[in-house]
Amino acid sequence: MLTEKEQSLLDALEAHAAAHGVEIVTVEVVGSKKSPTIRIYIDAPDGVTFNELTQAQEWISVLLDEIDPFPGAYLLEVSSPGIDRPLRTPAHFQAAIGQEARVKCVQGIEGRKNFKGILKGADGQGITLEADGADITIAYDDVKKANIIGAVEF
Repeated sequence: MLTEKEQSLLDALEAHAAAHGVEIVTVEVVGSKKSPTIRIYIDAPDGVTFNELTQAQEWISVLLDEIDPFPGAYLLEVSSPGIDRPLRTPAHFQAAIGQEARVKCVQGIEGRKNFKGILKGADGQGITLEADGADITIAYDDVKKANIIGAVEF
């Protein structure tokens, strides 16, 4: 799911996150290679407050300055996972069972790479998604990107 660079950043950040009372949900590197944006999504047991975001921005910035992930400039964004929370780990998928999700696959199933449906299950091997009236099993190795499809009820 993550590129090699994203995984190395995630590994470095996760080593410090628990000491700061947060979980690193995921890391994204987007934009140009000359001046990329590093997006760090964090969560906390009781949700993310503005104070936690500010504190995380500070220690993450210091850590990234130490490891210097890119030559030249980059932009750092630290935020909560939001309503369309990214799903990366088996625990993330298990916590989202019963919710609507979008999954993009690497290889896909029968030529199809994009799925949208209700997350029915998640175990150590992969997920089961009810999409288009059928249960589809997708191995974690085939998941390129996944997220909850947030719903706002009025």
